[in-house]
Amino acid sequence: MSATLAAPPRTTTRPNLVVLVLALGGIVVSLMQTLVVPLIPKLPALLGATPADATWVITATLLASAVATPVVGRLGDMYGKRRLLLVSLVLLVAGAVVAALSDTLTPMIVGRALQGLAAGVIPLGISIMRDELPADRLGSATATMSASLGVGGALGLPAAAFLAENTDWHVLFWTAAGLGVLVTALVLIFVPESNVQARGRFDFVGAAGLSVALVCLLLAISKGAAWGWTSGATLGLFGVSAAVLLLWGWWELRSGSPLVDLRTTARRQVLLTNLTSAVFAFAMFAMQLVLPQILQLPVATGHGLGQSLLVTGLVLVPSGLVMLMIAPLSARITATAGPKVTLMLGVLVVAAGYGIGVVLMSAVWQLLLVSAVIGAGIGLAYGAMPALIMGAVPVSETAAANSLNTLMRAIGTSVSSAVAGAILAQLIVPFGPSAVPSETAFRLIMALGCATALTALAIAAFIPGAAKR
Repeated sequence: MSATLAAPPRTTTRPNLVVLVLALGGIVVSLMQTLVVPLIPKLPALLGATPADATWVITATLLASAVATPVVGRLGDMYGKRRLLLVSLVLLVAGAVVAALSDTLTPMIVGRALQGLAAGVIPLGISIMRDELPADRLGSATATMSASLGVGGALGLPAAAFLAENTDWHVLFWTAAGLGVLVTALVLIFVPESNVQARGRFDFVGAAGLSVALVCLLLAISKGAAWGWTSGATLGLFGVSAAVLLLWGWWELRSGSPLVDLRTTARRQVLLTNLTSAVFAFAMFAMQLVLPQILQLPVATGHGLGQSLLVTGLVLVPSGLVMLMIAPLSARITATAGPKVTLMLGVLVVAAGYGIGVVLMSAVWQLLLVSAVIGAGIGLAYGAMPALIMGAVPVSETAAANSLNTLMRAIGTSVSSAVAGAILAQLIVPFGPSAVPSETAFRLIMALGCATALTALAIAAFIPGAAKR
């Protein structure tokens, strides 16, 4: 097994600046997820591609981020978290520039894949905070960093919609590149390199095996609806993923310096936190799939609100702002009652938000309320997850463990997207020459979000009572 490079504890003399810069990095990276949303209907025409081929602009980012997250986390533990944070940000900038210069599909996919490789910024940022911040600042700082994921997503949609409607679409990516350069410069100036590193060789075989398994799994999930869930391609990818994961697990258990320490991951606190994260992410993402469609469907459908994309984005903004504002509260609850209680409270609030959404979805203010309540729950829960993970893993595995937790969330959101997409495609009503998702479909997804949140609550109840932070 790898050993920790001994070093005396150190705390930065500028904790506020470190937290601000790292959180800004998290917001910028999460912006990349919503950056292309306003362009999705227009991508085939803009890039001269078929609608099916144009979806690879989204899929490429998903696959790249899944591969990069665990690999970058382990590299950060071994070779320096700040160094890998800078590498991730440089890849983000490079991807944005490639996309900004694109007018055809292939370079756009390359650019979006490069942006996906920057997904490790948030777990790396949380890990740097553990190494550098005073103990009394760590709880609120990691909660803020976790909330940055939701803040970036919520703010990104209206900003991207405004730019897409009022400027050339390439400006979206030039703006992203500029933000990436800014954050990179701030990290260079204000964020110190951690003196906590792990010794050992990087597990190239483990990295390759996990990458293949994840790509096959997420490709099958994301393309299953288009290819057919029982098609040879879909079932083949699921089969390959399962087989490679078994071989990967066998290898990791025998490796002297594994990519993922499965013995640590199997600890009850880590295992149940990761499982809760995956189920909870399924519930969290349902809101982002339902609310924009209800808001934008024509009023003539009987259940649509006929709003523009810009208004739709603005309705989602409060959820991100609430996540950010709730972060200090999440840290205080964790400090007094422990992160398990904070996580369970957050999941319960999300379940309540979806319960409200089942019955209130006929006016903009109602969806604002649903968005804000769910955002509050996400802020509480996401703020507690790093504390649970870091309380159960060695310092030398902090980045890898946080990256795995982030990966579990990504898998949960991917499954959520596939399930919700299937429901919306099956439960439809006629509208003009075509059809649109029915009101029943939206209510069913809201109810499913509530049910999965309650399932996450049940799983979280079995997490060992972690120490207060």
